[in-house]
Amino acid sequence: MTDPAQVHRAQTVSSDARCERAGLQVASCLADFVESEALSGTQIAAGEFWEGFAAIVARFTPGNRGLLRERDAMQARIDAWHRQNPGAGGAPESFLREIGYLVEEPAAFTIGTRGVDREIAAGAGPQLVVPARNARFVLNAANARWGSLYDALYGTDALDGVPPPAGPYNRARGSRVVAWSRDFLDAHFPLAGASWHDWRGDDPALRDPRQLVGRSGANLLLRHNGLHVEIVIDRASPIGAADLAGIADVRLEAALTTIVDLEDSIAAVDAEEKVEAYRNWLGVLRGDLTATFDKDGRQCVRRCEPDREWFDASGTPFNLPGRSLLLVRNVGHLMTTPAVLDANGHEVFEGLLDAAITSLCALHDLLGPGAGRNSRTGSIYVVKPKMHGPGECAFANELFDAVEDLLGLARNTIKIGVMDEERRTSANLAACIHAVRNRVFFINTGFLDRTGDEIRTSMLAGPMLRKSDIKQAAWIAAYEDRNVQIGLACGFAGRAQIGKGMWAMPECMHEMLAQKIGHPMSGASTAWVPSPTAAVLHAVHYHCSDVAARQAERAAEPIAPLGCLLEVPLAGKEDAWTEAEVCDELENNLQGILGYVVRWIDQGIGCSKVPDIRDIGLMEDRATLRISSQHVANWLLHRVVSEDEIDAALKRMARKVDAQNAADRTYRPLIPSAGSIAFRAARSLVFEALGQPNGYTEPLLHRYRKEAKDGCCAWAPAKEAKFSLENR
Repeated sequence: MTDPAQVHRAQTVSSDARCERAGLQVASCLADFVESEALSGTQIAAGEFWEGFAAIVARFTPGNRGLLRERDAMQARIDAWHRQNPGAGGAPESFLREIGYLVEEPAAFTIGTRGVDREIAAGAGPQLVVPARNARFVLNAANARWGSLYDALYGTDALDGVPPPAGPYNRARGSRVVAWSRDFLDAHFPLAGASWHDWRGDDPALRDPRQLVGRSGANLLLRHNGLHVEIVIDRASPIGAADLAGIADVRLEAALTTIVDLEDSIAAVDAEEKVEAYRNWLGVLRGDLTATFDKDGRQCVRRCEPDREWFDASGTPFNLPGRSLLLVRNVGHLMTTPAVLDANGHEVFEGLLDAAITSLCALHDLLGPGAGRNSRTGSIYVVKPKMHGPGECAFANELFDAVEDLLGLARNTIKIGVMDEERRTSANLAACIHAVRNRVFFINTGFLDRTGDEIRTSMLAGPMLRKSDIKQAAWIAAYEDRNVQIGLACGFAGRAQIGKGMWAMPECMHEMLAQKIGHPMSGASTAWVPSPTAAVLHAVHYHCSDVAARQAERAAEPIAPLGCLLEVPLAGKEDAWTEAEVCDELENNLQGILGYVVRWIDQGIGCSKVPDIRDIGLMEDRATLRISSQHVANWLLHRVVSEDEIDAALKRMARKVDAQNAADRTYRPLIPSAGSIAFRAARSLVFEALGQPNGYTEPLLHRYRKEAKDGCCAWAPAKEAKFSLENR
């Protein structure tokens, strides 16, 4: 693989004005943002900041390049082993230890992270992930700390799998919403000798009086499993007027935490797009971010919700946060950005820039007039994705040390969330945690990226199972179990989050209510949801399951064997697929690739609800592309499908995607030419898949997005790549 840091001098922003800062060439829009907005009020001089950042670039660039070379060297040795041992399955543990892929387990230890907010250390509840470039979405997510159970039940298919009726208010459905909510209250806040169905608005005689923790006017504040529930009393409202007790709503504390994402859910290929993301992160931390938009024919302005004031039994006031605790996801170690060029004219690593700028923005929460608006403990929470093994975690730890020094912060102010989404991290998870043991606040699992890396790592071992069957393979269960078990063994309970992945079907809330209870039952203290509404419904699961008690149970379990984790999900002789099954899998993969890529390339949308092949809307980001493109490449390599079959299926699925987007006036069709930039990008993701580092899609997406932004529309065939065991 070519080192992405040395690919080229930045050519895509040649029209952007640049200015020199401490030997760096900085895009003017970024320099203006940093100096006029991000540094304002921090008492850090612009020259001091840029000199410090230039020193970080000079210090960490060689190490970053070295980590990427190590990734390539590991993959090359694994590929060579498979060529020498055809049909032998996955590379054995002994070989992986010999090449340094597996390292020695550290002696038993407990993480030393301090100053972690309650939502992370002691809370258990839903987590949102929101694209940083969309101010309206960022505000929606930040404000999703509290949400209406009535609205979530009425406005989705949660009750019975049937979507809400169109038209005016449906009283029958409304009555079912009220009954479901009363059942919820009876289950988790039982009255002594009575039911909430019969409550008439007097003082509630709770079986456990300690559950009533506050009042605000007539409204009641209850607490269970660390989560709050507000009973809204409003006899003047249409809903409350028809209710025996005047209950107008039941509001749940829902999204305890939100990840403002600069990675997989956004498309940011140049300085302008990076600044847009940084500005939203800064604004939501300062509390002055706004979004103006039209809704139902009227103009709306969205702002950050204030904290909520309550009074305890003695009449003493207290506040609860009105917003989700905000984390930020930086990019990984791979990509470079044209926003800043180093002293040699090369793009700097994007992860270095993200670490410095997102932490600088967070100073406004730590030091500004609204200090503590986000973190009450004075911490900055950075989620770091796509790290391969403990060496890369140690590199991130040292980088955050340097950023803290640059910004004058105490050591370990910047906390790190380690995403367990790469095979080498999963296999060495305890060592990865140990490398960041004094600042780690989060680990999680995720099927898509983790499976994409699983396929690429063992690409030459043989054809992989169908994606639906991979979800049932032995290694997935070991992966999910080990993540929780190792986290608990390292002392995460009461100190840090253990997370699980996204529910990707925002329109299927009935199914989510039935299935996602498995995440808190696994001992995970948080799990990703696709919307504020889904956060409200998923919050119900954390009332049904006492995560702290479940973690205490799971802490006694032996850790699942490493050997199970290393089992490769290869198809066996029993997996003799029919021609129809192969076609179905191929079309499913390619439709997903095309449906996502066309929005990423042509519209710069990094995450959205994309119709799948069955026309079911799925929340998709780059992880979707990674698994799908690697899966098709694997089947092509092992002759399950041919290049001609892929090209024919691409054209069929392009027509389907065009039809699915027919109502979008901003949409650029993939067909009839089949030569659109987006179509070529999708094709390249398959036919150039083996040449992409660890199967990542970012290099190709950035290449074609820059081409689309430059207005280059001339058709050119995607680069052909011949697949064979011999030439790999």
